[in-house]
Amino acid sequence: MRGRPLLHTSYASEMALFNTPAKRAWFGALLAVAVALPFLLTDDILQLLALCCVAAIGAIGLGLVTGYAGQVSLGHAFFLAIGAYAAAAISGDPDGRVIGFGVTNMLVWLPAAGLGAAAAGVLVAPLATRLRGLYLAIVTLGLVFIGQHIASEWSSLTGGVGVGRPAATLSVFGYQLAATGAFATRDQKLFWLMLALLLVFALAARNLARSKVGRAFTAIRDRDIAAGVIGVNLARYKTIAFAVSSFYAGCAGALLYTVSGYFDPSSFSLLLSVQYIAMVLIGGAGTVSGAIAGAFFITLLPRLTREVQAWVPFISTQPNEVPNVFQVETILYGVLIIVFLIFEPRGLFGLWVRARNYWKAWPFSY
Repeated sequence: MRGRPLLHTSYASEMALFNTPAKRAWFGALLAVAVALPFLLTDDILQLLALCCVAAIGAIGLGLVTGYAGQVSLGHAFFLAIGAYAAAAISGDPDGRVIGFGVTNMLVWLPAAGLGAAAAGVLVAPLATRLRGLYLAIVTLGLVFIGQHIASEWSSLTGGVGVGRPAATLSVFGYQLAATGAFATRDQKLFWLMLALLLVFALAARNLARSKVGRAFTAIRDRDIAAGVIGVNLARYKTIAFAVSSFYAGCAGALLYTVSGYFDPSSFSLLLSVQYIAMVLIGGAGTVSGAIAGAFFITLLPRLTREVQAWVPFISTQPNEVPNVFQVETILYGVLIIVFLIFEPRGLFGLWVRARNYWKAWPFSY
């Protein structure tokens, strides 16, 4: 309307995904830059960015159950493992040394991996209706150790500790999505594929968050007793939260090691769950954009710490020497979580909101 910028005249326009011209312009610009990146960056950087996109899918899933629904989960690595092994088994060679069914179509094994993890999430969900806070966190933490024990013992599926198995095959109806072609390299195609999947999962999560289900999640997070009093079915919506979060984790786990092509049971340790918690908390709990920002930040952090050695010579790059860059990475996860929780609980998304509000009000200070 003329003279009344950003005036919403309907509930639908206010709740739209991109409800301002600035949001639409920024999204279009970021998407254009992302699509053009493969022509500007080297293949090793593109491979790392593809990994960031996959990690962001898993972080969005954890953000739904922890950031939106307020259910603390430390067992994300368990659901990632279910997705990874389900996809690898479905796509694997039937005549190989590990279990495989030879269905290499990505349109089959990706949803199947997500649904398998979602089924496990539904089985865990009844605990969420009876436990909360620290007690729920401890229970979900136990899932990681249960998963590691099963993976180390079930060598016919996992390949065994230190040996592992190939990841799922990225193909659709026989066409190899991650193979070097005439117009694009393997890593360029891999990045575009993971970026497209991230957009699909992110838009689905954002739509879920602004639906009736998302509002129920927020009510449970803010005060579950009050939510139950006003008619929110706590058992149903907590189950939905764990199922959707586990589905995202299963899909992320299925895609996570297609970049490197190989994984073993030690890949799904407690550290992996801590990394995903760090992604949500550092990026900004309760926001899809924050989960994506946190995933990119945490995934790129090891690459940045590798550069520390050039500036601080006494930090070694060898894992058997002390101190080394791997120890610096582990310490940084904890330090960054503490710093953000104390000084900026809304994470990187909160920093962006502060900067945006400052420029909106400039040159006024109020």
